[in-house]
Order: sequence, then structure tokens, then C-alpha cells
Amino acid sequence: MVEAIPKGRGLSSRNQVSLQPNSRTALPTFAATAAVVAILYFARDVFLPLAIAVLLTFALAPIVAWLRRIGVPRLVSVIACVLAAFGLVAVFSFVVVSQVGEVARNVPTYQANILEKVRSLKESGSGGGIIDRLSGVIERVGQELDKPESVTVPAAQPSRPDPLLVEIFTPQRPIETLKNLIGPLIGPLATAGLVIVVVIFMLLEREDLRDRFIRLVGYGDLHRTTEALQDAGRRVGQYLLMQLVVNVAYGVPIGMGLWLLGIPNAILWGLLAIVLRFVPYIGPAIAMILPLFLALAVAPGWSLVLWAAALFIAMELVINNVIEPWLYGSRTGLSPLAIIVAAIFWTWLWGPVGLVLSTPLTVCLVVLGKHVPQFEFLEVLFGNEPVLDPKERLYQRLLAGDPDEATDHAEEMLESEYLVDFYGKVAIPALLLGELDRARGALTDEQRTRVAASAVTLVANLNEIADEEADEEDDATEDAAQDDDAQEEELPDGAGKTVLCIGGRGDLDNAAAAMLAQVLTVQGATASTASHADVEPSSIRSLPLEGVQTAVVGFLNADSLNHGRFLVRRLKRARPSLRVGVVLWTDTAAGDAGKLAGDLNADFAAFSMTGAAIGALTDAPAVPLKAAKRKVRRPSQAGRKSKAA
Repeated sequence: MVEAIPKGRGLSSRNQVSLQPNSRTALPTFAATAAVVAILYFARDVFLPLAIAVLLTFALAPIVAWLRRIGVPRLVSVIACVLAAFGLVAVFSFVVVSQVGEVARNVPTYQANILEKVRSLKESGSGGGIIDRLSGVIERVGQELDKPESVTVPAAQPSRPDPLLVEIFTPQRPIETLKNLIGPLIGPLATAGLVIVVVIFMLLEREDLRDRFIRLVGYGDLHRTTEALQDAGRRVGQYLLMQLVVNVAYGVPIGMGLWLLGIPNAILWGLLAIVLRFVPYIGPAIAMILPLFLALAVAPGWSLVLWAAALFIAMELVINNVIEPWLYGSRTGLSPLAIIVAAIFWTWLWGPVGLVLSTPLTVCLVVLGKHVPQFEFLEVLFGNEPVLDPKERLYQRLLAGDPDEATDHAEEMLESEYLVDFYGKVAIPALLLGELDRARGALTDEQRTRVAASAVTLVANLNEIADEEADEEDDATEDAAQDDDAQEEELPDGAGKTVLCIGGRGDLDNAAAAMLAQVLTVQGATASTASHADVEPSSIRSLPLEGVQTAVVGFLNADSLNHGRFLVRRLKRARPSLRVGVVLWTDTAAGDAGKLAGDLNADFAAFSMTGAAIGALTDAPAVPLKAAKRKVRRPSQAGRKSKAA
């Protein structure tokens, strides 16, 4: 982690960016994954009630803990919470079933309105309309299917009378009738009873189960395992409770609005909206279909359908843009694609119940991957956190030759960072990754040129932000001049100073020099750039050094410092009054800048963007060039003999 830079002119104490590389993520074998999925599928009758019980335990645990804090005994608080929760579920189910029965009884009464709307649509499309064409196609296909096949008819035989159908009716006994009525309900009731018992025991033995889990999987790392359990309980419990609050805030206005519009069974549609909104993305759409169809059936016109659709759309906008961000922000820690994929997977695995449970179950998997190294791939696959460090993301975009997307990432970071921070903590480390690949032979010349060109384009794309920061710095200077108590450390003011930024040894060094020049421009200096080819011995005399007060030479590779010593001498010989600084770009804590400057005969040395800017804008006289040590030529053997003679 790079240390925070003090806030000032171009310095920011805003959000820091972690530069720690991620550890390698090991993916599970196909056999292990297939075995786990097979177990979950074939043993779903066992795992499904347990999954429901675990999620309900997470949801009810905060309420039980609150009752315990106010003095309610554990057993009473657990039983009260469980009975209240399942009582609400029972009342909810009873209301839904009764409303569904009423809708089924009233469907025939809506037939006339539906036929009238179909007839009006057909009349509006008369004269070769699309409805007539579709009807004609369907009729022709039906006639073709009904056409009898041409077969050879055998000789006529005496016809026999058709057999008489006889239906044997055996009246059922009352016990059999009761058995047929209760039989289909035994399975759901047994599952519900099992879930209730498991939830009660999990809440009663929550601490003991936690200790056993820690002993089983994480006894060697109590801190990590405890943090994982707390994170899972907090995230899943908060998600379930807040989602319930949001769904109620969505379903109740929907039910009331449909009742005011005159749509029958408005209570049913409001309750279904509460339940179906647990299903991500597609749940609200499913909840809207049946009320719209009923609005189409109960009224002869189209206004009721439009009003009902407007009600659903308005509630979705309010919930998505106001209620959800206010209550729990990003909620789950899952990426949008992961939510959809999880919904498909759990629906295939466990049916409709799996669809409702898909998001909280996937949240548990992501928490597991976050805290257990063996399952880190789960967080990578399903989490919404970036899987690459900012410097790695930027380097990947530069390597792909995509400066536009790199600019998008940079602008996103620059909403909370200054340019000097972004370049120092992200862009320069990205170039260091490129230099490391070049040094070990993994980066071809074409790729190196592409990375450097993309980096220069990125700098050009950020010119507008640089201008905005320059205006902001001017305002900050005026405020600081009026406030004598301002104690914040600032970069020096660059007004009236002229600086030349030079790439030391290659194309990547040139890109780093362009970044430094932009930072100096923000500080008010007149900054220009020169490439490494411009300071070759054959070209350095043509370098425009008139009026330049300071030249800064930057290197990404520490092995190039010997070359830097010669560059310093060449620049000082070309213009003795020129201040020359050397920057060895690093993304970690560096060594002694004063010693490095002395070894290179430079006026200053730096290891970071901040240090380079401070050295370039500091008012100090140029260090005179030291006299070079020349070797004394030894006389040859013949010369020594002749001199002795």
C-alpha cells in the first residue's frame, strides 16, 4: 500500500488505492465441481429444507439478539420469533390461496371483454392486417395437419356395431376422500415442520454451532473464520430483512393502487408482488403480467391497462432509485451478471424455491470465497469487487491498445483523486509492469510501442481534467493567501518556471515524462517533453534548452542509472546554468535521494511523481559540473627503456 500523500496543491488525502497484487486463484477440478452439483441435485429433498432453515436463521438472529438484550429469555425469544415468522407466512399463504380461488371463479365473467378486445384488434387490422394474415396461416396449417393420408382401402367387410362405452363408478368412502385431500399436503407440511424445528434448534444452539464450525474448518485461524461467520451473518441477514422491507414498501402501494383503479383481487397482486420481488430482475416483470391481463379483461377500454402499467413503472423507479439506495446501497456484493447466472443455476437445481433463494445462497458462497483461500474463485466469479488492481487494469488496457477504456477508468478514479496521485499510484506502476515485462523478454517491441503510445494518448485525453485542476489550484492559492492559518503541505507554485521533461532510455520512459509534464502544468509551470532519442550524443546540441530552467530525466529501469550519469553531464555541458534532476520511478519506498543525486552529479533526485514535481519546481541554483577524472596514460615498455637510457 502506498502511503497517503498530504493534501495540498495537487496532493490529496482522498481515497487511497491498494496496489497489493492478488494471490493466485486456484480453480477447483471439474470432477469436484460435478460431484458437489450432483449431490445438491439428487439430495435436494434434504438440502433444500436445510438451506431455507439456515437463511431464516440468519434473518431471525438479529431479532433474537435484540430480544435477548432487552431481557427476554433465550427460549422465549427464539420460539416467539419463529412462531411470529411462520405465522405471518401461514396467513400470507391462506390469503393468497383464497384470492387465487376467487380469481378462478370469476374468470368466465371476463370472457366477454377479452373477446371484445380481440374483435376490436381484428377490425383495426382488417383489409389484409397482420391479424388476418396470421389467422390465415394458422388455418392453412391446421387444414394441412387434418388432411387424411391417401391409403389403399381394403375390400369392404361387413360393418360391426361400435362398442358401447361403459363407465364403472365406485363411490368413495369418506376415509378415502379425506386421504385424497390430505395426501398432496403431507409433503409441504412435513417440509414446513422440519424447517421450523431446524430453525428453532439453530437459533438455540447458534453459539455452539459456530464453535463447532470454527473447530471443523478454521481452528488454525480463529480470526479469519470468526470474521467470515460474522460477515456472512451480517450480509445475508441484512439482505433478507432489508429486501423484505423494500418488497413490502413495493407491494403495499401496488395493492392499494390496483384497488383504487378497480382491478379485482388487488390484495392478491400486492402479496404476489412482495414475494416475486425476491426474484432478481425478472420477479417484478412476472408480478406485473397477471394484473395487466386482468385489467385487460375487466374493462372494455384500454385506459385501465395503461394506468396499471404506469403504476408498476412508477413504483419500480421509486424503489430502484430512492428506497433501495437509501436502505442498503449495493446490498449483496454480487455482480449483476452473477445474480442472473445464480438465478438460472439454482432454479435448475431446486426449482422455483431455488429461484427465490438464489441471491442469498450466492451471497453465502461469495463470503466463503472472500475469507477461505481455497474458495477464492467464488468471490472472483460472483463478487462485484474488481479482481485486478488499478495498476494492473490500466496496464492491461494499455497493452491491449485501448486508451479510451483506460481513460474511462482514469476519469472514474479522478473523481476522488488528483492527477498527481493517479499518476504516482496507478499510471507509473502500470508502466513499471510494462518495463518489467520488457526486461524479462515478455514484451515485444511492437507491444512496448503500443503501450507507450496508448499511455501518451491517455495523457492527452486527460488534458481537460488537468485544466480543471489548474483552475482549482488557482482558487486554492487565493484562499490560502487570505488564510494565514493554512498548514497543509503543498507542491511548489510553478508560475514563471520552465521545465523540460525527458524520457531516459525508452518509449515507456517517454510516456512517464509526459505524465510528469502534465502534473507540472497543473502547478502553473511551462512544461515540455523530449524523447530519449533527443538526448543522444548526436542530437543533444539541437535540444531547445534556451529559457529552460530545469530538466528532469526519468528512468523506469534502475539499470539505466549509469546512462543517467552521462545524460546529466551532457545536459550540463550544453547549458551550464541548467538544473538537472533524475527520477528513478518506483511504486514502493525508495532509498536516499540525496545520495543518488550526488552519485549522478544531479541537482536533485526523486523516486516518485510528488518528489519529481517538488524537485523540478524548487528555487535552487544549479550544481556545478564536477570535473571528470581522466586516466593517466602509462608509457609503453619501449618508451620506459628509452627514457632510462
